[in-house]
Amino acid sequence: MESALVGLRNMDTELKTTGSTPLPLIANSKSTAKLELFAKKLRFCCYKFNFSDQNVDFQEKELKRIYLNECIDFMEESRGILIEPIYAMSFAMIAHNIFRTLPPRDKDFDPEEDDPIYEPAWPHLKFVYAFFFRVLESPDFQPSVAKKFLDRNFVSHLIDMFCTDDVNELENLKIALHCIYGKFLGLRAYIRREISNKFMELVYEDLYYPGAAEVLEVLGSVINGYTCPLKQEHIRFLFQVLMPLHSSPVLQRFQAHLVYCVVQYLEKDPYLTEEVIKRFLKRWPKNTSAKELMFLGELEELIDVMPPSEYVKVQKPIFARIARCVNSEHFQHILRPATSVEDPDSNVTGLKRFTRKQRPMPTRAVGWRRTSH
Repeated sequence: MESALVGLRNMDTELKTTGSTPLPLIANSKSTAKLELFAKKLRFCCYKFNFSDQNVDFQEKELKRIYLNECIDFMEESRGILIEPIYAMSFAMIAHNIFRTLPPRDKDFDPEEDDPIYEPAWPHLKFVYAFFFRVLESPDFQPSVAKKFLDRNFVSHLIDMFCTDDVNELENLKIALHCIYGKFLGLRAYIRREISNKFMELVYEDLYYPGAAEVLEVLGSVINGYTCPLKQEHIRFLFQVLMPLHSSPVLQRFQAHLVYCVVQYLEKDPYLTEEVIKRFLKRWPKNTSAKELMFLGELEELIDVMPPSEYVKVQKPIFARIARCVNSEHFQHILRPATSVEDPDSNVTGLKRFTRKQRPMPTRAVGWRRTSH
């Protein structure tokens, strides 16, 4: 078994000379030879092929696809095979394939307008991810052994890969990150710290990070599992990481998941409401009516989870902001959502009951706009 782990650096030359000779099927091999054969096929699958030309290395590419499928089946059907050398070879194969230099970003690419971008090597990568999940979900999987190979460096590279534009890969990366967070307790704080760094780069350094929505979706599940009272570390994450994301120029790509995270915090600790609203209103867009609509929609969701005792503390600045929205030059675009907050039939529960003193403020503004046009 140890020999299966040797020579990864010299693998390119070796596979070019011997890779096209197929190895026997694992299922047809003797029990004593299956594990060694499994390791050899994992080692072959470490090699990455050039998919820019589908006709180059066609036989080797097809052989790797067959081996990957066979490894997936063997991992799923076998028990007792996850010994340390297999952990080492499995995560080496996963890392060799998934962690790679992404192509230069096309600055003209718009994910909302243009056709999706797909990774050329996805015909292999989809099986690598499938194998990855089989390993993580195996009944024999032991994080205490796997942590020697799935370490901080592995996690850091994984989070970096959320820079890919391939929507299929982003979905698989999300599943992998969520699973790792759940199984490796010792890595949880590090994962949150790495995510914090990426989001800070997104806000303050204009980092291109297409997977922000998927990362936030994982965080939403994580926050949902927080126990009360919330730790100070988790509260700092809300104010220092999540709230600044509202300033991102690409907020529309991940706002729904961001709102869910913030709402989770308010439901767990309503006493955070006043500070959340204060910071939320501070980041209110000044010149973009489309973004104001997004903020109004989020404000409605935040109000919906506020208890009466917290709502009365923030109703004045909320309606002051709504009044300014209605009086803006773009009022026609924001009039409907702004007045919906005034609507007694609005789905904002309890709003009518707690806004009697503040309602005249936006109502007067709306009335002025209606009579002056």
